[in-house]
Amino acid sequence: MASTTKEVVKEIAPLVRVYKDGSVERLDLGSHYVPPSPDRPDSTTSVSSKDIIISNNPDISARLYLPNLTQPHQKLPILVYFHGGAFCIGSAFSFFDHRYLNNLVSQAQVVAVSVEYRLAPEHPLPAAYEDCWAALQWVASHYEGDSNNKEPWLSNYGDFNRLYLGGDSAGGNIGHNIAMRAGEEGLSWGVKICGAILVQPYFWGSIPIGSESGEKNFQYLIWEFSYPSAPGGIDNVLVNPVGPGKPSLAKLGCCRLLEK
Repeated sequence: MASTTKEVVKEIAPLVRVYKDGSVERLDLGSHYVPPSPDRPDSTTSVSSKDIIISNNPDISARLYLPNLTQPHQKLPILVYFHGGAFCIGSAFSFFDHRYLNNLVSQAQVVAVSVEYRLAPEHPLPAAYEDCWAALQWVASHYEGDSNNKEPWLSNYGDFNRLYLGGDSAGGNIGHNIAMRAGEEGLSWGVKICGAILVQPYFWGSIPIGSESGEKNFQYLIWEFSYPSAPGGIDNVLVNPVGPGKPSLAKLGCCRLLEK
C-alpha cells in the first residue's frame, strides 16, 4: 500500500509548512475565519463591520469597522491597519484580529480599514507591500471625485485630514514601508498621512545589536522564507531600514510616528 504521508520540503515551525506537491499548511490556530457584523453590531463594543473587495486582480480585500455613532453626520479619523503574521500567516478576517479591531475602533472612535493582503509562500514579498499600497491608495481615492461606487462608510464618516496607518509585527514593518513610499510618491488627491502606529514592528539585519545572535535565527528564516529573492537578503531596505546607503527617515510620509 502506497504511503499517504506527504513530503515536507520547507517548514517554519510553528507557523507554516510547504509540501512537495506545492500545497501549504498554516499551523496558526488563531487564524480561523470569523464573519463581520454589518447589520447587527458587536454585542460587546457596538462596532459594526463588513467585508469589501478592493481589487480582483490581484485579489485584495479588507474588513471595514465603524463605531457606534453619537451624531448622524459625525466625521472620524481613518485608520488603515495591516495585520501581523510573519508575512505568511494571519488574516484581517481572523478571530484575534477581528476582536482586536473591534476594541480598538470602539475605544479610539475611528473608521478602520483592516487590509487582507496576499501571503507568502504562494505570493512571496513584495506582493504584500504592493497590496497594502494599493489598499491605501484606494482609501485615499474616497477624498474627492465622483461619489458613485465609493464605500459609504469612508465617504460619509471618514475625515481625510486625520488619516493614520497602523500595524503589528510584520504589519508594523509594512506600515513603515508604506509610509516611506507615501513620502516619496504621494497619495491620491494629495491626501496626507497624519501618523503611524507600529506595534513591535518586524525589522532585522545581518549585524547583531546588543544580545542579538548573528546566526540564522527565527527572524532571519522568516525573511528568507517570505522574500527568497530579496536583493541584499536580510539587509534589504524593506527589513533593515537603517545603516549605510539606506533612505533617510526624513522621507517618511507622516509627521508623527509611535512605535511600541
